[in-house]
Amino acid sequence: MSVQDPRRRIPRTDRLLELPSVRAAAAAVGTRVVRDLARAVQDRARRGEIAPEQVEPQLVEALASRRPGSLRPVLNATGVIVHTNLGRAPLSAAARTALERASGYADVEFDLATGARSRRGAGARAALLAACPARLPSGEDLDALVVNNGAAALLLAATALAGGREVILSRGEMIEIGAGFRLAELIASAGASIREVGATNRTHREDYAAAIGPATGALLSVHPSNYRIRGFTSAVGIAELADLAHEHALPLVADLGSGLLVPEPSLPEEPDATGALEAGADVVITSGDKLLGGPQAGIILGRAPIIARLARHPMARAVRADKLALAALEATLTGPVPPVLAALRLDPEQLRGRTEALAQALRAEGIEAGVVPHDGRVGGGGGAEVPLPGWALRLPEAWAAPLREGDPAIVGTVRDGACLLDLRCVPEESDPLLLDALTAVRR
Repeated sequence: MSVQDPRRRIPRTDRLLELPSVRAAAAAVGTRVVRDLARAVQDRARRGEIAPEQVEPQLVEALASRRPGSLRPVLNATGVIVHTNLGRAPLSAAARTALERASGYADVEFDLATGARSRRGAGARAALLAACPARLPSGEDLDALVVNNGAAALLLAATALAGGREVILSRGEMIEIGAGFRLAELIASAGASIREVGATNRTHREDYAAAIGPATGALLSVHPSNYRIRGFTSAVGIAELADLAHEHALPLVADLGSGLLVPEPSLPEEPDATGALEAGADVVITSGDKLLGGPQAGIILGRAPIIARLARHPMARAVRADKLALAALEATLTGPVPPVLAALRLDPEQLRGRTEALAQALRAEGIEAGVVPHDGRVGGGGGAEVPLPGWALRLPEAWAAPLREGDPAIVGTVRDGACLLDLRCVPEESDPLLLDALTAVRR
């Protein structure tokens, strides 16, 4: 008597794809992904790892946990507000809504009233000008341009203003940021060259003046936002550099990096765009996804004639911001305080109260948890070496890995034989979710 091969009972792919739950999943993640998952589950049945009758429920379960894309949301419990490895600035609810509204067709470059083409990103430009109240010493109008990131903004400025010529920069500002990115190499890629002046720790006005010549295209000031030089130091301020540049009919470009448009009381030493422009800088560059708290973007503010020159350059087309960045930037500027600034201004005592409440709830479950002082950081090349006093939940070091791999993923800091969770950047409404995740690790 013959025995039927159990593999014959494995559901066919076309029948699996017709299941209502599978069809709904295909609409969200795509037919190819669903088909690949179905075949993977069928292969498990063929190898005898699961019974043929388990193929359908296993596929449904796999699809239920499947989300579009490979990026996973993370609860940032490091205390680093602008965490580059975790996507820098988390967007506000207003910015996320704006992203969704702009995700289909949108009037990014179209005047609905006249039916004619309009200036790209006019709303984001208007919001930037409203948020930066600078009055230029030249008496000219202020204008703004948005490109896809800060490096692109500097590249465009260097190319349009100094391509084929020299850019004068202090040796103390020859920065390198993460992943080996060096400022000098970026300027060289623009077809310009850097003329280094001064010493690492001391640069004077005379150093710049002696370097200016027929080959000079621009003066550049770069805020060294991810390091500090202390001790026997000297630097030339924006106002003095601007006077020197304008004596020789040269533009001064100030790359501030961190994204403040106006002074921030909690970071009194951090430069801002309004201050730099009023001190005489012709072009100021900041990032949208740092202290501004918005999407990745390079923001260029400055004298209207120079901004127009940058906008007309062919490279401007290659580095322009897309509709999603423009929509999120506008909503960040016109909406409520974004999460980055809320975390920066957080009251340490409020943070301590949340942390102690969480520790008490864990101890009630028999979990060893303490509360320890913990300094947060701005991160992302802003507020270098500025501590943000706060508190952290202290857990066993072995908990760090399962928390990172859980759902939601929770990223803390491993230090001194412990896993530390700083709630500064964790939304308060996520505290119950965090507690559930921690008790799940114990189980």
